[in-house]
Amino acid sequence: MAKIYCHVSEHEKEILELKEQGYTKREIGQKLGFTEKQIHNFITRINRNKRKLAAGVPVRKKGRPASRELNPESDKLSELRYIVARQEAKIKALEMENELMRDFLSLTERK
Repeated sequence: MAKIYCHVSEHEKEILELKEQGYTKREIGQKLGFTEKQIHNFITRINRNKRKLAAGVPVRKKGRPASRELNPESDKLSELRYIVARQEAKIKALEMENELMRDFLSLTERK
């Protein structure tokens, strides 16, 4: 009996839940019917996208971009996501700077 084809991204939630529960990539692949390499590549892509969002870089899908005339709302949405990501990155940088200043002042015994 032939296996029905399905894309790894259709099982995104299940894969991430199993990974959080401590399953190995091989075990996850065996449970869901994928190879260890497919699971590894999928987790790598997810982590790369998370790092890009944390750095404020907009995540874009592969391939030729869709025409803006067809869906102008998605362009606006991605622009707003980028703005929010940049603001979060700036806040994080300011928090780190504040913590460094606090540590410096405590080491020099100033308040």
